[in-house]
Amino acid sequence: MTTARSASQPSEPAPSGTFDLAALLAERGAERYELHARYLNHQLPRMLHTIGFDKVYERAEGAYFWDADGDDYLDMLAGFGVMGLGRHHPVVRKALHDVLDADLADLTRFDCQPLPGLLAERLLAHSSHLDRVFFGNSGTEAVETALKFARYVTGRPRILYCAHAFHGLTTGSLSVNGESGFRDGFAPLLPDTAVPLGDLDALARELKRGDVAALIVEPIQGKGVHEAPPGYLRAAQELLRRHKALLIADEVQTGLGRTGDFYAYQHEEGVEPDLVCVAKALSGGYVPVGATLGRDWIFKKVYASMDRVLVHSASFGSNAQAMAAGLAVLSVMENEQIVAGVRATGELLRSRLTALIDRYELLADVRGRGLMIGIEFGRPRSLKLRGQWTMLQTARKGLFAQMVVVPLLQRHRILTQVSGDHLEVIKLIPPLIIGEREVDRFVTAFTAVMDDAHSGSGLMWDFGKTLMRQAVANR
Repeated sequence: MTTARSASQPSEPAPSGTFDLAALLAERGAERYELHARYLNHQLPRMLHTIGFDKVYERAEGAYFWDADGDDYLDMLAGFGVMGLGRHHPVVRKALHDVLDADLADLTRFDCQPLPGLLAERLLAHSSHLDRVFFGNSGTEAVETALKFARYVTGRPRILYCAHAFHGLTTGSLSVNGESGFRDGFAPLLPDTAVPLGDLDALARELKRGDVAALIVEPIQGKGVHEAPPGYLRAAQELLRRHKALLIADEVQTGLGRTGDFYAYQHEEGVEPDLVCVAKALSGGYVPVGATLGRDWIFKKVYASMDRVLVHSASFGSNAQAMAAGLAVLSVMENEQIVAGVRATGELLRSRLTALIDRYELLADVRGRGLMIGIEFGRPRSLKLRGQWTMLQTARKGLFAQMVVVPLLQRHRILTQVSGDHLEVIKLIPPLIIGEREVDRFVTAFTAVMDDAHSGSGLMWDFGKTLMRQAVANR
């Protein structure tokens, strides 16, 4: 005999229907580049085909990809820093399975679930002077939140940012983007002013005008991997406080252990930003998440009454999957001593690369902290190489760095990136879990590419001619 189900009992799950993800990928996966060209950004597949980056990766784990032939590729890019723990970390995977299986009443909008509070508590434990967190969905949203909060609590319109900064591409964060190539055609933007990174006199001049809400700064700029000069952040903080303006630290890429401390601003004693933006690695590589950490008085002024309870919110902010991923990430970082590992591995990688500067005249500088390293190339001394360098620079600055990135992938199966448009800099931001084996592989491959570059002929310079023709054609 069957009995009627009570109202308190959950109903049986509905049939799953006919959707089969594995079958869909098996049937249509080979169309990936054609689909993207037809329905998404048509320039992306064109660019990938041009530089030979149009690979087909079948699976990924940790710091590696594998193609259909079973060949492995070392990832020194980490999805622009998103894959801090590498791909498919088992602890993060399990947390996501667990949160899905829990059937939580998520995003009801009118309750307080425990996971956001627990994640906020864990995040704030790494910043003793910060008190509250707003969760959004990305780094640019974390920046937007900080800009809104700073302008509201100070009653001032203008935000200062550093030349060559990158803080995101939505309209507010674009207003504090230091590269005209991203800003062109999207005006008008928010009131803003760029100041050179490290220039305290320029900062003081702008603050004297009395309309500055905040300075937003990356402790280490992603574009070019330029670190704020020693003492700059603390001196800037003192200037800002004197003029009743706020300091915003953009730790979207540098935060969560990337530079060998939990946050990059912590490398300088006495620096206590009023607002801190984080994202990327907090996701565990699975669920987009951003967070803006701030002082208690800032949050209490923004949310000053019940009438203002939703004055700043996000539809998917604080969702259970993102919160579970973030909690798992912080747990792994503590249990596996990720930050200490980053310091050791970063020092090993940077020291071995620095030792090559005297060996290669095209190698100008190696800089950075932890596992955020910039490799800069410069004008060589020898006549033959100088002539070839000049031709590349005339066609388009940044082509030599691209000439290095391509053989690292094509010949050595190592994925890297040029640090920014018109820059002769490669940025290394690998998963934070790499070790001596990955350092050996990268340095060996990089040495081979540099040997080829200094020969002044061969496949690498032939590819350079292709890049020059492409650059001239695009003018």
